[in-house]
Amino acid sequence: MTAISLTVNGAPHELDVPPRMLLADLLRDKLGLTGTKIGCAMGACGACTVLVDGEPVRSCLMFAVQADRRSVRTVEDLARADGNLHPLQRALREHHGLQCGYCTPGMLMAIAPLLESGQPLEPDGVREAIAGNLCRCTGYETIVDAVVEASRR
Repeated sequence: MTAISLTVNGAPHELDVPPRMLLADLLRDKLGLTGTKIGCAMGACGACTVLVDGEPVRSCLMFAVQADRRSVRTVEDLARADGNLHPLQRALREHHGLQCGYCTPGMLMAIAPLLESGQPLEPDGVREAIAGNLCRCTGYETIVDAVVEASRR
C-alpha cells in the first residue's frame, strides 16, 4: 500500500492505495464518486474524464498514486450544493444533449475548463474539445449546440 494525499472536489483526502490502483477506481470505489464512468478502460472513449489540476485527464489511464498532492475535480463538483445545475448541465438538458447519459460526465469534464474560461466558444472549438469523447446516442450536434449556448450566457 502507498499513502497518498489529494484534494477531490475541494475536500482533502489521505488514503492508502495499492500502487497499481487506477484513479477511476479510487474515485468510484474508495470515495463513492460514481459519476466518473469507466467505459472502455483503455482511454479511448473519454467516459472517465476528470480534471487533475484543472486539466482533463482520462482517469482510467492514471494511477491513483500519480494524483498524490494534486487536485482532482469530478462531475459531482459541477452542480452547486443548493442543487442548482452548472450552466453546461442546464444547457445539455435544454438542448437534449444527452440521451443514455453514460458519456455525459466525461463530456462535461472535457469541456468545463473551456466554458469556465469565460470566452464564447464556437462549434469547431467545441468539437475539438470533445473529440476524444465518444457518444453513441446523440450524434454530437445537440451537445455542440448546448456548449456554444452555455458559453454565451
